[in-house]
Order: sequence, then C-alpha cells, then structure tokens
Amino acid sequence: MDILYSALAGLIQGLTEFLPVSSSGHLVLLHDILKFDFSDNVLYDVAMHVATLVALLLFFRKDVVRLIAAFVRSLRRRDFGKDPLERLAWLLILATVPAVLVGYFLESAVGDALRRPVVVAVALAAVAVFFFVAERFAAKKRDLAGMTAADASTIGLAQALAFIPGVSRSGITLVAGLGRGFRREEAARFSFLLSIPTIFGAAVKKGLDVADWSAADLSVLAVGFFVAFLSGILAIRFFMRFVRRHPLDVFAWYRLALSAILVVWLLAGR
Repeated sequence: MDILYSALAGLIQGLTEFLPVSSSGHLVLLHDILKFDFSDNVLYDVAMHVATLVALLLFFRKDVVRLIAAFVRSLRRRDFGKDPLERLAWLLILATVPAVLVGYFLESAVGDALRRPVVVAVALAAVAVFFFVAERFAAKKRDLAGMTAADASTIGLAQALAFIPGVSRSGITLVAGLGRGFRREEAARFSFLLSIPTIFGAAVKKGLDVADWSAADLSVLAVGFFVAFLSGILAIRFFMRFVRRHPLDVFAWYRLALSAILVVWLLAGR
C-alpha cells in the first residue's frame, strides 16, 4: 500500500508542481483526506523536490547551460547589463532572493499553521481570480529580453507567497509575469527557470532536516521519485505548449471547482 500511495503522491507532485494548481495544496489534501503519511515525510519531500528539479534541469538543459555560461562571462567582463542573456541570469538571481528570505525566516514558523484545507480553499479561489484578471487586462506583449530589475523583483516577491498552500508557485509567478506585460509563454519560461534555484534550495533545506537517512524505505522513495520525475517532464512539456495558444481560464475554473468542493467538504464536517 505504501508503494501505491507513493506513486499517487509522486503523480500529484509532478503534475501540480508545474501546472498552476498548487502542488502543496494538493498534497495537503492527500494527507488530510486519506490520512496517509510516510515513515519520514521530510525525507519523502526531499525525494519529490529532487525529482522535480531533475525534470526541470533536463527539460531546460540548454537554457541552463547558456545562462550559467552567461553568468560566468559577465563576472569576467564585470558587465552585467548589456548582454540580454547575462542580464537574465542576474535577474533570475535577484528574483530568487525573496523566496530565500521567506523560506529561511518564515516558512518554518508559519508553514505548519497554514497547512490546513481551509487555507488551501481560500488560496485556490483567490489566485483563480488573479488568473481571470490577468488574462483580460494584461498587455501580454513583452519578451524576456526587455526584462528589468523591477520586473524580476515583482515576480520574485510573488513567488515568496507560494509558501501558502494553495497559492501555487508556478501560478503566482505566471500571474505576476503577465501583470508586468510579458507574453504568456515568456512569463511561463521565466517562472520555470526561476523555480530551479528555488526547488534546489528547498531540497537542500529539507535535506538538512532529515534525522536519519538510513531509515529510508528505498523502494517507496524510488517509486515516488520516478513517477514525480516522469509526470513532471510531461507536465512541463504540456504547459509550455498550452500557454502559447490558450489562456489560463481552464486552470482558474479548476481551482474554483476544487475550492468549492473543499468548502462543501469542510461544511459537511469532513
């Protein structure tokens, strides 16, 4: 049964980490509704973060190599503004800072208090409204070559809200990108690239919290890891193609429907 639950959790993690519907919100519901916990939830979280990180690195491997090379090149030349790729590398670092600060100072203090279905329901609905507003009023004309420090800071501050279950890291950064006037696919690309250092940092932080690595059930971890990795790759590929031609409305309606179901479930006494 642990293997089955691990596969289910891995599937939810892989799909919802990259689709704007909140991976943490869905996993809270999985634990709360099915009353399922792994023998070491922290260790399992590390495995899921690493799986999604590997999926990102594989899918965006060319971008990552080019950005690292551009970053090193900018250090050698001590010129951080003229080349668009070098500037993008620095802007990704700038946008990562708010999430690092929130993750270090706030997540441990308030994260557990927020991991409740009622918080998930409110966050799902609130961000759904932002989707509708952004799709109808944002200009959606800019590309990443014209990104500024103000743009990166705004998206980075939005990402810092993702520690609230139900918000969705990919969803809130995508909305912030649209709000700054970026085309949907450009906002999605920046959001995914931004998630690489964020997920890496989260994996390291959680890895340091693991009490006993030798206590891991390797078969359970391996199944969850593989399913999360595979579903993550498919989710990224699907979403990058989807946003080129379609608005975010379908995800907004999904979030509203899930929020409504949660409210009914809570009012019914769970």
